[in-house]
Amino acid sequence: MTGDHSPRPRPTLAHILKNSTLYLIRRFRKLPISGKLLILSFTLFYCVLVALIFVIKPGRIAQSFYDLGQRIRGHPLGWLLLATLIQIISIPPMIGHTTMLNLCGFTYGMKGFLVAAPASLVASAVVFVVLRYLFGDVLRSWSEKNQTWRALETVIDAKGLPLIILIRISPFPPWVYSNSLFASIQSVSVWEFMAATACCFPKHLLYVFIGARMAPLSDGKQREHMDTQTKVVNIILIVVGIVSAVASGWILYALVKRQLQGISLDANGLSPNVTEEPDEGASLLRNPSSESLSESV
Repeated sequence: MTGDHSPRPRPTLAHILKNSTLYLIRRFRKLPISGKLLILSFTLFYCVLVALIFVIKPGRIAQSFYDLGQRIRGHPLGWLLLATLIQIISIPPMIGHTTMLNLCGFTYGMKGFLVAAPASLVASAVVFVVLRYLFGDVLRSWSEKNQTWRALETVIDAKGLPLIILIRISPFPPWVYSNSLFASIQSVSVWEFMAATACCFPKHLLYVFIGARMAPLSDGKQREHMDTQTKVVNIILIVVGIVSAVASGWILYALVKRQLQGISLDANGLSPNVTEEPDEGASLLRNPSSESLSESV
C-alpha cells in the first residue's frame, strides 16, 4: 500500500491549551500599546473582582444584590433608575448589560422584562445615533483604512437584515461593542439596527428569568423558610437557564462564523465573491488579516 490512511490522533487537552495560549500571546504582542494597556486593565479589573468575591463571600454578595433590588423596587421611580443604568452600561467601553438584566429580574421578577426590553432598545438606539451622527467622521476615517472592515461592510450590505440580526443576537461581539460595530458600518440603517436589537428580546427574557429565580435563593430569610424541594427546583431552573443561554450563544456564534466565512481580501481589500457560498478554508475569523476586526471590537 502506498500512503498511510490510519486515523490521525486526536489532540490532547494539554496540546489544545498550549496552542491556544501561544496563539493568545502572539495576538497580544501584535497589539499596539493602547490595546495592550486596555487588555491589561480589563484583566486587572476581573482579577480584583474575583478576589473581592472570595473575600466578601458569594452569600453576602447575593444578599446585597437582593437588598439593592428590593430598595429599587420600593422606590416609585425604580424602573427609571434601572433604565438609566442600562443606558450608561450601553456606552462603550462600559460592561455589565447581562448583570443589569439579572438585576431587573431580582427587582421585579418576570415583570422586570417590561423594564429591561424597552430600556435596552432605547439605550442601544441612543448609542448608535450618537456614534453615527456625532462621531461619524471619525468612524468613517477609521473604517476606510481597515480592509477587513470594508469587506465586512460589503458582506452585510449583500446579505442584509438577516445577517445583521444574526450578528446582533450572537454573544460575539458583546452588547456594548456590538453597538459600536453597527454604528461604524454605514450600510446598516438605524431602523435595521433597532429591528435587530428587538430580536434580542427572547435572550433578554432568559436573563431576566435567571435573575428572578436567583432572587429568593439570595435572600437569607426566604431560604430559611424554603423547603428542600423548592430550593432544588429553583436551582435546576437556574442551571437550565444558564445552560440554555450558553448553548444558544455558541450556536449563534457558530452561525455567524459560518456566514462570515468566504471573505477573502484581494489586493484592494475587498472580496469579489462575498455573496457566494464560503469555502471552509477561508474564514474571516481565522484569516490573519481579520485580526484587526477582532482587536477593534
